[in-house]
Amino acid sequence: MVVGVLLAAGAGARFGDGPKVRASLGGRELWEWPLDALRRGGAEALVVVQGAARFEVEDAAVVVCEGWAEGLSASLREGVAEAARRDAEAVVIALADQPLLDARAVARVLAARGDGAEAVRATYAARPNHPTVIESSLFGAVAALRGDEGARSLLGGARLVPCDGLGAPDDVDTPEDLARVDRVRRLAEG
Repeated sequence: MVVGVLLAAGAGARFGDGPKVRASLGGRELWEWPLDALRRGGAEALVVVQGAARFEVEDAAVVVCEGWAEGLSASLREGVAEAARRDAEAVVIALADQPLLDARAVARVLAARGDGAEAVRATYAARPNHPTVIESSLFGAVAALRGDEGARSLLGGARLVPCDGLGAPDDVDTPEDLARVDRVRRLAEG
């Protein structure tokens, strides 16, 4: 089983008032977009890691990361640990502040699994980003991660999969980013 893990634990301090994952985009909260991409892209179960902000989620397990202020690795450890408890063979990871993530990119990185690859990463314009697949053989190494680097140190040998034209990995860090992403989203929808 492949578990989709949505990392939504950070405070989003640069966003300003209120938790950025709760910001509205096209009538939905920011976190709902990448969670939907994980679901439609082939994740067989879903885990949402929360921390600074708490919110209701349907059809997904919610894990609260009490150590969210440590950085990205803390929420990644929590999400992967929950997936391991569910006997996952792999996780596909997305960030809650990347609403333009496309289900086709998720499906493409999942299709690239196998042949000994312990990790698979999407690339956009040759730059690695999300979604990222981590096989269970790396779960122990994820448990040892610390700081705000996520799994970057484990992904040097990841299989890279071009996902140009399949959404975008644009982060929303500020209200201006949200406005820009909304313009891109509306143009893509026609």
